[in-house]
Amino acid sequence: MTMRTDVGTPGVATNQWIKHGILGGILGGLAIAAFDMVSAAVLMGLQAFFGPLREISGIVLGQQALEPTYPLLTAALVGVLTHMTLSIIYGIAFAGVVAAVPQLRASSMTLVIAASLFGLALWLVNFYLIAPVVGWTWFAMANPVVQFIAHTFFFGTVLGIYLDRIGFAAPRPTALPAI
Repeated sequence: MTMRTDVGTPGVATNQWIKHGILGGILGGLAIAAFDMVSAAVLMGLQAFFGPLREISGIVLGQQALEPTYPLLTAALVGVLTHMTLSIIYGIAFAGVVAAVPQLRASSMTLVIAASLFGLALWLVNFYLIAPVVGWTWFAMANPVVQFIAHTFFFGTVLGIYLDRIGFAAPRPTALPAI
């Protein structure tokens, strides 16, 4: 995972941060989707379970995808594809930043906190800056506590833990064998 760059400083090989950005994005995307869907069902009833996928599919299909009369299979498939594509893009983006900024991988704690803050920033930027500008008004109606937890911990923290476990953080010191 860690390699020496041409100037002698530790770095992360490009193919590695892209690969692990994809995998971390997928893991974070699955975690946030599961949490969001279960939260919707618990807070609004079982009929709301697929609501998050409908909302995400609305990015591509328009607001009509949120209507109960819109075919669920179409909304769910487009929602999953859109959600996972965005999760992969965000995973690659974060892994690229971590690969380029050695301070973010100075320790496991630093990496996981940075990833969690990245998840929080994704929620704030996507829901409160981008969505209103492009007309995705339904995102403003999402429960902010659920979205804070979902983006910060179920996407960001999961992404950070994954990147840490596969070796993005600085190597941990190993204990010397007892004599």
